[in-house]
Amino acid sequence: MKRLFKIITILILLAARPNFSFSQNDQEKLELLRVTFISKKLELNNSESEKFWPVYNEYNDKIKAIKKNLRQSYRKKTPPLTELDAEDLFQLELKSRQAEVDLFKQYNEKMRGIIGIKKIVRLRVAEEEFKREIINSIKDNRD
Repeated sequence: MKRLFKIITILILLAARPNFSFSQNDQEKLELLRVTFISKKLELNNSESEKFWPVYNEYNDKIKAIKKNLRQSYRKKTPPLTELDAEDLFQLELKSRQAEVDLFKQYNEKMRGIIGIKKIVRLRVAEEEFKREIINSIKDNRD
């Protein structure tokens, strides 16, 4: 598993270069690593896994879409911002965050029905551990 993290880290470092982007294959490898890591931490059985991952991925896709829309809106507004532009961005950010909270509630109830509340809590911990592992592997490769 540690070797796989190092491979992913190298891919991430390469992606940081201006003329390089992740290939579809690299993204798939990272996704496979994430799925493996979280599945192991949650101890998902086959039945849970079959039901859980489509719901979890749908949730993440919707969250990513909300964040992408917000980022694009910020990029479209170039300085100097008018008072109206700033107000529009502020209101969009509030709506985006509320939409994220609403999705969090909705999808956590769905996932709770699939894997139970204990594994929902473990999921949040596993997500953070995965991010930390990736960051630490990047730091290790820089040294």
